[in-house]
Amino acid sequence: MAGGIGSRFWPVSRKSLPKQFIDILGTGESLIAQTYKRFTHLVPEKNILIITNHEYVDMVKEHIPGISDEQILAEPQARNTAPCIAFASYYIRSRDPEAICVVAPSDHLITNETEFYRIIQESFAFTKNFNSLITLGIKPTRPDTGYGYIQFNVIPTSGNFHEVKTFTEKPTKELAQSFIDSGEFLWNAGIFVWNIKTIIAKMEEHLLEVAQTFAEIDFHATGLDNAIEKAYGMCPSISIDYGLLEKEKEVYVIPATFGWNDLGTWKSLWDILPRDKDDNAVVGNHVHLHDTTESMVFNAGNRIVITNGVNNLVVVDSGDVLLVMNKDKEQELRKVVNLLRDEYKGKLT
Repeated sequence: MAGGIGSRFWPVSRKSLPKQFIDILGTGESLIAQTYKRFTHLVPEKNILIITNHEYVDMVKEHIPGISDEQILAEPQARNTAPCIAFASYYIRSRDPEAICVVAPSDHLITNETEFYRIIQESFAFTKNFNSLITLGIKPTRPDTGYGYIQFNVIPTSGNFHEVKTFTEKPTKELAQSFIDSGEFLWNAGIFVWNIKTIIAKMEEHLLEVAQTFAEIDFHATGLDNAIEKAYGMCPSISIDYGLLEKEKEVYVIPATFGWNDLGTWKSLWDILPRDKDDNAVVGNHVHLHDTTESMVFNAGNRIVITNGVNNLVVVDSGDVLLVMNKDKEQELRKVVNLLRDEYKGKLT
């Protein structure tokens, strides 16, 4: 899934250049390129599909040289994850009705790829024996209020797979701490595994309005773009979590630890970057830190950035915008961006 904007990484990530197409880690490779390469170790390259906004199709081809047109599914408009997954699922069924699928965001970080491969392969095997939906749950390390949480039955149903009890979106810090203390909750990574027959059957049970719009499409006929545009025009904007997983009883989670980070905020980037003796992290050139602690500077431009006598800051220079904020206030950034969108007529977002 590569259609999001990543607005919490503003001002570097914008509608014209979303987070998945940015070298956010300073490694010389974009997040979508890293994700694609990761999945080449799990499935044949021709079976890796990228679903993205139609505006980003050329960017996908630029970041993944050699990818075929058949591997890119273009969304005419953003309608959240349920229509996105429905589009891909019915398209996959038209190619292989027996397919087993893994669904993943294109802009997450996974540092222990060997363990990730093991978890996915284990999940593939589970779907062959159970007509169930699998979500990957990350063992929490802190009461993070930016993540969704999955409550699970501590007694496994089979192997390492546990029945899901509840989903909770972005709790308060106090509630998140109680979740961790209970030992019954995991972070929701937004990575799913299922066989194509099961996910389509569950969509037609819980998301009939979405499912019907794609079930009627002949993916091998002419005029496919018009059919997709019509389907999206009839779809509500709804997430797969809210529209399906929270309603379905046959959902299982496998607890995992493979160095996952959704890179959803600037602070989450600071969490995983190498830091100096004063707990500072830097991405980019021409950055000079003096009497600075527990801060991060991301310099995407060519200006010299100097800090002096500051603590707990995020400083981001995108070239045309300079952002300076307290790390603890980053969850409020989206509100600020929305205000700027109105004031600057969308020019900065």
